[in-house]
Amino acid sequence: MFGVNEESPEWNDWHWQYNNRIMDADRLSCVIGLSEAEKADISVCLERFRMAMTPYYASLIDPDDPNDPIRAQAVPSVNETQPFPWDMADPLNEDIASPVKNMVHRYSDRALFLVTQCCSMYCRHCTRRRLVGEEDDPISDEEINESIEYIRKKPEIRDVLVSGGDPLTLSDDRLETIFSQLREIEHVEIIRIGTRVPVTMPMRVTSALLSMLKKYQPIWINTHFNHPTELTRESIKACAEIVDAGIPLGNQSVLLKGINDNTETIKALMLGLVKARVRPYYLYQCDMSVGLHHFRTDVRTGIKIIGDLTGSITGFAIPKFVIDAPGGGGKIPINPEYIVSIDDEKVVMRNNLGQIYEYPQP
Repeated sequence: MFGVNEESPEWNDWHWQYNNRIMDADRLSCVIGLSEAEKADISVCLERFRMAMTPYYASLIDPDDPNDPIRAQAVPSVNETQPFPWDMADPLNEDIASPVKNMVHRYSDRALFLVTQCCSMYCRHCTRRRLVGEEDDPISDEEINESIEYIRKKPEIRDVLVSGGDPLTLSDDRLETIFSQLREIEHVEIIRIGTRVPVTMPMRVTSALLSMLKKYQPIWINTHFNHPTELTRESIKACAEIVDAGIPLGNQSVLLKGINDNTETIKALMLGLVKARVRPYYLYQCDMSVGLHHFRTDVRTGIKIIGDLTGSITGFAIPKFVIDAPGGGGKIPINPEYIVSIDDEKVVMRNNLGQIYEYPQP
């Protein structure tokens, strides 16, 4: 279908992967085989939400499994077109917290800097789908500079998260222009990158990219694995190269119905991440963006998973389960309840096995 395979030089060229993204039902059908009804459903969805996936990520789909977790994250579903009264275009109120275009400043000491609207793959569960994939044109130098100037004038901002879209779909030169300007701002202590390319286009993690990033340390990267199937030889290698470059690497997963909403899958994913030297960070409850209702789980599902993991795997392998509160309330931890009672004399606690213990207050 692509004219190349995994042994071809082109396959391992991220530019080729990006330029050959699958973006329509006919081309996708050549890869995984689709019925006419399935193609029709995808086409209906594409009238509202775009599709894109790299040949690499498409190659992970099991064409014989209609419930394949890779397929569910990448292939449009007619479920996305079904409206619900609680759907929100901007569930996190990012637009309200945007003092200049492409900048979200909700927390005093942190700013979210959106440097592109493009991704190597348009995840079907994307919370920012009102923006991401809507435009192929790059964000202009003028708009980038406006955001940087905003950061420069706000000395309280010590931490900048560079996101999008996916910032690592930009060229090394473009990224360096942004990072060099941020690093010139004395009060910016930390630069973070939010990216899914280690998962969807791992060949983007090149020695040239990492050499450039190392010049602007301290840099932290968070990526986005949702299922153990995504931990391939290629993605693990990309993660290893990031960590070997001295860049801490964390992971943010989203709890997705029918994909990873059970303890066994999340446990396998977290242990696989730790083995790959990726620190589990957040497990998000799926946001209330338009078209995501079929991905949302009962919140008690996430609480149970965290409870099941507690005591059964090492503590640093357990992510923090959070709801990014609708309306811009920020990330709120949602955890199993271990405190039975607390007063001035003692704390009565329940461990993961349900056993009760007391701790005297000092």
